Amino acid sequence: MDEVKQLVTDIKNRKLKPIYFLMGEEAYYTDKISEFIESNVLAEEERGFNQMVLYGRDVTIDDIVSNAKRYPMMAEYQVIIVKEAQDLSRTIENLIHYVKNPQSTTILVFNYKYKTLDKRKALYKALKKDAVIFESKKLYENQVPDWIKRVLASKKYTIEPKAAQMLVEFLGTDLSKINNELEKLQIILPKGTQITAENIEENIGISKDFNNFELRKAVGNRDLLKAFQIVKYFSDNPKDNPMLVTVSLLFSFFSQLLYIHGLNDKSPRNISAAIGVNPYFVNDYITASKNYPMRKVSAIIASLRDFDVKSKGVGSNSVPQGDLLKELLVNIFA
Repeated sequence: MDEVKQLVTDIKNRKLKPIYFLMGEEAYYTDKISEFIESNVLAEEERGFNQMVLYGRDVTIDDIVSNAKRYPMMAEYQVIIVKEAQDLSRTIENLIHYVKNPQSTTILVFNYKYKTLDKRKALYKALKKDAVIFESKKLYENQVPDWIKRVLASKKYTIEPKAAQMLVEFLGTDLSKINNELEKLQIILPKGTQITAENIEENIGISKDFNNFELRKAVGNRDLLKAFQIVKYFSDNPKDNPMLVTVSLLFSFFSQLLYIHGLNDKSPRNISAAIGVNPYFVNDYITASKNYPMRKVSAIIASLRDFDVKSKGVGSNSVPQGDLLKELLVNIFA
């Protein structure tokens, strides 16, 4: 992300602002920027007297301001980092008086995770003038594989498209969780390695053959035997393969097929751009669109809505997950 790179570059070049307000749904970047400031603004010998970490649940805005107005000891700056600042959301607007007249020798950092400030209110407008506001937005699922590739490339690794997709299918869009798993792989694998589906299976515990990605592919190919094998595996391992996730991913898949049917230009490049899928997987979608005409896709989507309700326990409390999934496959392949 260019904004993150620029922010880090400015900090390295000592182009510092008195307040950094880091907010947004995706905690990965707010945490990383906060950690970077904590480790790089002050020299190690300056931190003992001039660096403080506070937690939103333990302090008030008045406590933060009181500390921020102190002068540094034998250093150019003091750094105050407020972690879990979202716990101050009810009183955060009280910060405006300090924002209008911040201490020039204090670097005050708010890590305001999973939330954003109300952009209509005075605090946000005041911060926009002289502070740094960084908003970390959650990535869409189809953006995460490219993010994985970029993160690994910066560490001198590459990754197979299938391996990246497996991580997204298993861990969702939580970048911190994904990064934790990538760091484990980097400990085991030497730089220059291409991370494969086998590496993911052996070290993270995601089956390369029995996962939602492979189920989607089997369904798209109308490979009934393979699809039922995967569903059997899911029913034997329900904790790692919740039906809610499977139904959601199949719903997304058939919604994309419906969109493909509506395209005038069905070239692989246009399909990839239109539905936000890595070109590596486009042929799977083209095959599936041929196997499932538009009318059939519409009927499957309606069926998936019903099974979504059932997967949440409505009207099916006594039906095992495995049986529901088998019933779902019967409806899809009918």
